[in-house]
Amino acid sequence: HLMISVIVPAKDAAKTLGECLQALLHQEGLQVDHDFEVIIVDDGSTDDTVEIAKQYAVKVIRQTNLGPAAARNAGARIATGEILAFTDADCAPSPTWLKNLTQPFQIPDVVGVKGAYRTSQISLVPRFVQLEYEYKYTRMRNQTTIDFIDTYSAAYRREIFIQNEGFDESFRFPSVEDQEFSFRLARKGYRMVFEPTAVVFHYHDLTLSEYLQRKFGIGYWKAFMLHWIPEKTFSDSHTAPTQRVEILLLAILVATIPFIVLWPLYLFPIFLLVSIVFLAIISPFLLFIAQQDPQVLWVAPVMVVGRAGALGMGLLKGFILPPKVGSKGLPCLSMRNRWIKRIIDITGAWIGIVLSAPVIACAAIAIRIDSPGPIFFRQIRAGENGKPFTMLKLRTMVDGADRMVTEVLHKSLLTGPAFKIPNDPRVTRVGRFLRRWSLDELPQIWNVLKGDMSLVGPRPEEIQFVELYNDDQRQRLMVKPGLTGPMQVSGRGGLDFDQRLQLELNYLRNYSLLEDIKIIFKTISAIVSGEGIS
Repeated sequence: HLMISVIVPAKDAAKTLGECLQALLHQEGLQVDHDFEVIIVDDGSTDDTVEIAKQYAVKVIRQTNLGPAAARNAGARIATGEILAFTDADCAPSPTWLKNLTQPFQIPDVVGVKGAYRTSQISLVPRFVQLEYEYKYTRMRNQTTIDFIDTYSAAYRREIFIQNEGFDESFRFPSVEDQEFSFRLARKGYRMVFEPTAVVFHYHDLTLSEYLQRKFGIGYWKAFMLHWIPEKTFSDSHTAPTQRVEILLLAILVATIPFIVLWPLYLFPIFLLVSIVFLAIISPFLLFIAQQDPQVLWVAPVMVVGRAGALGMGLLKGFILPPKVGSKGLPCLSMRNRWIKRIIDITGAWIGIVLSAPVIACAAIAIRIDSPGPIFFRQIRAGENGKPFTMLKLRTMVDGADRMVTEVLHKSLLTGPAFKIPNDPRVTRVGRFLRRWSLDELPQIWNVLKGDMSLVGPRPEEIQFVELYNDDQRQRLMVKPGLTGPMQVSGRGGLDFDQRLQLELNYLRNYSLLEDIKIIFKTISAIVSGEGIS
């Protein structure tokens, strides 16, 4: 049994708050005060919102107009539940909403849950908005973990929410403050899931103007967010990458139109080609609409083009004239550095594959002669954002050594979720030589080429040890793991986990491409000296 705190930010919500509270207080199978509490946070309302809230058996707190992010955080600070559930004052939760929303928390590693929108509106624009959500839900249903949660129907474990300081209060208006928080958690490899049965009913945008204005605001604040979470520029679990392409293609079309008159022979074919590509990209969504609600096709083309335009204009303004506010977001690799780093990885990996092929071939023969078992050792490791991938190594231990780890773990000299076992009895004769010169790591060049790893970064950790990480330690999952990294040039296997973590966090916070190059050259020196080899 987990106590649930339902937090509802409200600003001038007198028209809808009563319906919201009626629905909240009549959740099937749950009792107010015994199973859950409801906290209304008034964010500087000028209407009867507070008076309406006080008519119900709920907690009401007030703050000056600081925005929904600050309102939700204020509710979380006084909440008594282990689970924090969020909805909005203009939403009416279904009778089973809270029960379904919190059901996934029976799985211990789930820290966040996203629910779904529905609407009873009958006009075309809100029906289009609903289908837009439904289209994204079909994408999310196929994912075992997600990185995107919006707070109209959401829940988090309170401990994790507090440890990560809640929503970023620099977002003063309803925009992307909710998805920003879930992106921060996803960076650390936390598991969040989509629960489509956790339904709230909502009044969507009634007019094209309202819709475009909302999309413009989302684009503007998303540009602000992308300064410290640039990896979400192109994709997330909620929105397909093609929607980003729509923005780019529309920008090309708009930029081409004024010059077609001057150079029709050159530009009209380009305009026509881009138009065809744009139509091809939006056609799956239009087909989905045709299958679900054909009448909405009357407005869908205009809405889709308007969406791309409004988001694009919002992003443009956000990049050129960003809000003059600070943020709690932890900076990481900029988009420019990400691209350069990836180009270096690909180039270095190809060179590495060519140069290491003869060495790997000789090592393979020696491994085969020395002990029975496969030449390569494959193990699931935690990659960027904790996503698992199969890491390759030349086998240096007896076959099945990973199943024997519990037998020797007590000999470890290190503290924390890492271990080093001196004179490990599982290591073979050839394995000791390969480890001494780090030749066993050479197959990971293939992991770098595939994009699972980088040439430089924190070392990839085993999944079982990542599960033991505390919140701070999870920060090392924010980037791709490296073939080499700060640990390899500062003590290697002789460092305990806290020392490794500090080195890796300093590397992330002070990242530069020059530092990557220095680490690569320092790695050669560390290998020659043999420092930290077990």
